[in-house]
Amino acid sequence: MFDTELTKYLARLSKIEFTEDEITEMSSQMTDIIKLMDTVKDFDRNEKTFALEAAAYTELRKDEARESFETEKILRNAKQVKNNSFVVPKVVS
Repeated sequence: MFDTELTKYLARLSKIEFTEDEITEMSSQMTDIIKLMDTVKDFDRNEKTFALEAAAYTELRKDEARESFETEKILRNAKQVKNNSFVVPKVVS
């Protein structure tokens, strides 16, 4: 299913070097992963699952408006504050 030539091709695209033994082992592992994904694909999504039955949805609290915390109290522990907001490091360039 996942032969060594495909594994070598993907390794070249990824700029990763493998020995022949590693290529053979990787091909086998990738075949196992694809077989596993095929079993997941066959899962019956219409079947009722136990996880949904575990929560009693009728016992949820009412969604009522309540008084919020004071902004000053929340920001008291912040390392940096600007315009009544937390300042955090930029994570997207």
